[in-house]
Amino acid sequence: MGQSVKDLRLDNDRFVALLRNLIGEAKYLQNNPPQLVPEEDRAVRHVLEVLGPHSVDQGGPLVLKHITYVKGRGNLIVEYPGSEPGRVVSFVGCHMDVVTANPAEWEFDPFSLSIDGDKLRGRGTTDCLGHVALVTELFRKLAETRPPLKMTVVGVFIANEENSAVYGVGVDMLVKDGFLDNLKSGPLLWLDTSDKQPCIGTGGMVSWKLTATGKLFHSGFPHKTVNAMELAQEALKEIQKRFYIQFPSHPKEAVYGFATPSTMKPTQWSYPGGGVNQIPGECTICGDCRITPFYNVDDVAEWLKVTVEDINANIEDLDSRGPVSKYNILELGIRGRLSLEFGEAALSGVACNLDSPGFHALCKATEEIVGYVKPYSITGSLPCIRELQDEGYDVQTIGYGLMKTYHAQNEYCLLSDMQQGFAVLTNMISQLEE
Repeated sequence: MGQSVKDLRLDNDRFVALLRNLIGEAKYLQNNPPQLVPEEDRAVRHVLEVLGPHSVDQGGPLVLKHITYVKGRGNLIVEYPGSEPGRVVSFVGCHMDVVTANPAEWEFDPFSLSIDGDKLRGRGTTDCLGHVALVTELFRKLAETRPPLKMTVVGVFIANEENSAVYGVGVDMLVKDGFLDNLKSGPLLWLDTSDKQPCIGTGGMVSWKLTATGKLFHSGFPHKTVNAMELAQEALKEIQKRFYIQFPSHPKEAVYGFATPSTMKPTQWSYPGGGVNQIPGECTICGDCRITPFYNVDDVAEWLKVTVEDINANIEDLDSRGPVSKYNILELGIRGRLSLEFGEAALSGVACNLDSPGFHALCKATEEIVGYVKPYSITGSLPCIRELQDEGYDVQTIGYGLMKTYHAQNEYCLLSDMQQGFAVLTNMISQLEE
């Protein structure tokens, strides 16, 4: 009783046992609706089996709140109360849903934990059931040893992180209903990145679909039609050229260590089909814009709409492919046209507060435990965290899985990394106590 929080260490056997139970549920935690709708309460059940005996209802110190908005898809908030009101540190972002996995494409069963030396293998080990187990074990240790703390330590296990198109299930509702209001007075550590280093910047995302319409016609008469495939290619080239003028590299990207500036690129291509001797009448290119947090994603989307409208109004000015390639054939009354649609809701990037006491404590703890600290930024996107920052939370991010296995086949994490992660969290709590 009363052991120093900094001296706490991860119990490897109990951590692995809990992770084994969680990975055993991963088949039912896959998030790809409507085919696969996760049942996060399957994970909640295992967490409560560990922490329930330490709840205030059972004479322990932990305050447990199981909050559900959609049947079977609960969230769980865990509190280890401190002695001074208003002082808090929170560990959020440990989500209980996972991306899909096809067992036929894996070298091992994705839905059961297997161990290969230091490797803990299975869907969710890196993203993010490994962190669910890690934070659960942190609260078990706190409950068992009861270190006297001034600040309250809070853990938030969330549903529905892997699908940003569905609302009303997870952290968005917890914020809306005020369950996380008390976390604004201290650092909020979002545990859902990787590689044991602070991730201080993420990118926003705008997904788009550009459709070019011409006229299906015989390829022997290219002068009598508008080639939708050529129109789509040339239009995208023009939009990209203008994009990099409108959204150039921002000076703060160097400060945050972004590897790339904001980008726009195609990722998918389709057309209705036809013979090789037919000029296509329709062609669609899909892609995304990845936006550093120093630009507003809504401004990017609006700019794309205006740009496509301008190209439509001046379609004759686009580059063409040879002497008979045209996008407006006046004598035949054929004019090509572009239409733009957007995919799922845009995500905003985040730039963490580098002057935050939480950031400095995280960096110091990382350097002491891991041996070095090298914050980084990516234009990959994390849902929820920009909205939390805009609401007044001091959001910092880190994670102890592996970037190279994130959302990948044959996902795994390292037990040694999780051990270090546990030590970083306890070190950070100890620093913030001072």
